[in-house]
Amino acid sequence: MAEDNAVSRKRNSKSPREQGARNAAILMLAVGEESATTIFSGMDDFEIRDISREMANLGKISSTEVENVINEFTEAVGSGSAGLIGGWGATERYLMSFMDEGRVRDLMDEMRGPAGRTMWEKLANVSEDILANYLKNEYPQTVAVIVSRIKPGHAARVLAALPEELALEVIERILIMDNVSREVIESVEDSLKNEFMRNLAAKQKRDSHELMAEIFNNFDRSNEQKFMDLLDKRSHDDAERIRSLMFTFEDLKKTDDKGIQTILREIEKDQLPIALKGADDELLEMFLRNMSERASKILEEDMDAMGPVRVKDVDEAQNAIVMVAKRLAETGQIVLAEEGGSDDFI
Repeated sequence: MAEDNAVSRKRNSKSPREQGARNAAILMLAVGEESATTIFSGMDDFEIRDISREMANLGKISSTEVENVINEFTEAVGSGSAGLIGGWGATERYLMSFMDEGRVRDLMDEMRGPAGRTMWEKLANVSEDILANYLKNEYPQTVAVIVSRIKPGHAARVLAALPEELALEVIERILIMDNVSREVIESVEDSLKNEFMRNLAAKQKRDSHELMAEIFNNFDRSNEQKFMDLLDKRSHDDAERIRSLMFTFEDLKKTDDKGIQTILREIEKDQLPIALKGADDELLEMFLRNMSERASKILEEDMDAMGPVRVKDVDEAQNAIVMVAKRLAETGQIVLAEEGGSDDFI
């Protein structure tokens, strides 16, 4: 009885999180080293750290406490209150236990690819330009089979994006096409799965430098400079790569007057005077000349009336406009010309 009371007092002194880690540590010791190793392999680093710390500090555990923990666990599992949580990480770990790494990666890439249960549902989520770019190198009969099986609206956009001669031949082949055998359909599906979808999934993986450039774009000015300087000292090549991928407010000079007009239509108007307080004369002039005389006069008056503006507020306003410009550039609504004269899309 006294032992039970001691166990109870020890439990009451811990937070739920601490008690959970202690219970897990006791279970790990109770199931033995081999089973504990298997369980640990399914945990993340933070869980392993917390439970390992508890295991190291457990000392001698009474049989009563061990029994209580096991009983609580079995009751929770039996009643369903413990629940089960699935996810990409858990699925990948299970697959890795009985499949080679390359096959698991292919499966996970395929599952994480464009949404859809069947190959044809997946194709519905691939843009017509990407799909047409792939199909233009295929045999017209193969293209005809694929186009005939996707939704009409999507098919129309794909045909319009194909070279005219190929598109016409595909149309003619669809018109005379009989029922396509299951073997042909399966062959086309395999080709799409093994070549197109796998390559598409690989291309969709984010480049780490692109990701960091986007993160740096969202830093305020002082933190951007601080971390860039630190990275420059440690890895100059990485810092240069990130700089080349970053899109700044000053990069808006790379677009033309039509692009500036498009940006003006999309941004929040109250952000513009704040953003332009931190711009040079060239960029300010670009915006002013693409506004009506009345609007440009109001903008200049607003900038004069607001007086000094915090750098933080300028950074936030410029970043908001940069995000709009990036979205417009990515969808092809504006073009940013690289220095040297050639046009490019970002």
